[in-house]
Amino acid sequence: MSVLGLFAGCAATKIETSGAPLEAPLCQRGAAALSALVVWGPQWRPDQKEPALREAAALRGIQNFLAQSSCLAVAGVHRLQPDADVPSDEVLLHLAAASSPVPERVVLVIVRELGPRLVIGFPVIVEGGTEVLIDVRVLDPRTSQSLASARTHWRNGGSFVIKGVKTLEHDMSAALSAALMPARENVPTP
Repeated sequence: MSVLGLFAGCAATKIETSGAPLEAPLCQRGAAALSALVVWGPQWRPDQKEPALREAAALRGIQNFLAQSSCLAVAGVHRLQPDADVPSDEVLLHLAAASSPVPERVVLVIVRELGPRLVIGFPVIVEGGTEVLIDVRVLDPRTSQSLASARTHWRNGGSFVIKGVKTLEHDMSAALSAALMPARENVPTP
């Protein structure tokens, strides 16, 4: 066995959700397509490196997620104005009411982190990978009901794993899938 073989890493995905996640997937595969208005924007930390490149990767990841979700009929994808405050439920419902036809769901996605991570030191020598931190709200504009308001922290990596930025759009899509299309066994029970 080579010395390099001892240091080979194995990547794993870890998903942590807090807040009030969806109780069931946003839409059901095989059912009639659910119309959705998606509103999104980044809210990077002040020292975020290359925010324009990360924003482009986030948008591609959102578009990929929506394109692969056969049970969603996208009524529109709107980016929040740069440096805008996170819109209230009332503002989102107003946007939906102004759409024609009115969508069945409004999905707000705030991207807080999208990038590689690397930790060097104790307790492991090298641990890395990529991470996505998103806040997601889902509203039913017909009833004004909030269906979800949760934060999802999606990470893929592990000990001796070093990843760059090439997978970020896939990572964003995977994080959205975890937040909006959770597997039944991953949904917390009340």
